[in-house]
Amino acid sequence: MTDPANSAGGVSAGTTYNLVFVPGDGIGPEVIAAGRRVLEAAGRLHDFDFRWHEILIGGVAIDAYGVPMRDEDLAACAAADAVYFGAIGDPKYDDPKAKVRPEQALLALRKGLGLYANLRPVSVQPVLRASSPVRESLLEGVDMMIVRELTGGLYFGKPSGQTDGPNGREVVDTLAYTEHEIRRVVKLAFELARGRRKKLTSVDKANVLSSSRLWRTIVEEVKVDYPDVTLEHRLVDACAMTLIQRPAVFDVMVTENLFGDILSDEASVLAGSLGMLPSASIGEKRTAHGLHGLYEPIHGSAPDIAGKDIANPIAAILSGAMLLRWSLGQIAAAEAIERAVTAVLADGYRTSDLLSTTGDATGLKPVGTQAMGDAVVAALESSGHARIPAEGGERAAASSGGVR
Repeated sequence: MTDPANSAGGVSAGTTYNLVFVPGDGIGPEVIAAGRRVLEAAGRLHDFDFRWHEILIGGVAIDAYGVPMRDEDLAACAAADAVYFGAIGDPKYDDPKAKVRPEQALLALRKGLGLYANLRPVSVQPVLRASSPVRESLLEGVDMMIVRELTGGLYFGKPSGQTDGPNGREVVDTLAYTEHEIRRVVKLAFELARGRRKKLTSVDKANVLSSSRLWRTIVEEVKVDYPDVTLEHRLVDACAMTLIQRPAVFDVMVTENLFGDILSDEASVLAGSLGMLPSASIGEKRTAHGLHGLYEPIHGSAPDIAGKDIANPIAAILSGAMLLRWSLGQIAAAEAIERAVTAVLADGYRTSDLLSTTGDATGLKPVGTQAMGDAVVAALESSGHARIPAEGGERAAASSGGVR
């Protein structure tokens, strides 16, 4: 698969990258700590380093500052090469009437940083197929990329809110999109499909919604520039059914904000656990090394298991690999991390979320959050082919295509 990484001619040996990391709430600090160790190990092997800057966002920021995110922290995220994000959410702020909630920071980050596309790769590790609630025979060949538009639609449309009317309480949410918002995310999805298996599924509700009819029209217009990519349109309800019945038919899927939120969470069950899947949120801004972005596991803050060293850090670790690929142009290091994760799972290492679905733990190695991170670091360091000289294969890999 070709990802839009660094198209400026590669990266130099000995580079130091400026990264913001946001531990956040609940299990966020634990999984990010494991992920940072893996990233630093990859840096040692591939001759680059990090300058880390920690900021508070989410419930911890409300506790410290009275707001879920300060303006200066948004500015720090914008100035960094990339943002490495844990999870946010705290039950004490769950009151739907609360004026200040941790999740408000995520919407502000996406809008403030111009992160218009959320990318969620969904694949199933062969040794974990039995862990999925979906029948194992359906999981052969599952390898998709879900592209969700992230800064438009119902989550940002105005007006939005509740009022009192003559017949009681009334509420309105506005689903609004501009042509530019649709076109740019659709173009990105076509580019991704061109670098994969050359199949794009566009998901809408064009039989009901005006916004979806414009969406479908623009998809067809963009298709003219990609004659090598096969395009299909699916209604969101039919797509949701097919994701479970025949998940392997999908390559790249592109859809609007709300549909993408729902479908990507549905697709996550294929992998057996929310703790397995990473994500990247990217925009149009380029840094010296690649596309500016925010990288986070798809799971939430899971406050019920916070501080117990049982959370699965693999989604955070793989989010770090996406960070290397997309924002830093370190393709070889990203692939080395992904190989290390596969090796660790093949060796039987399992956090509790993976053990609980297998039933029989014979021959497996139950571990906690930090021990799983340590196992990935060990696999990375023991790999005989992890190091690729920056002047050779790594430079070539970093500039071998993608979105320009």
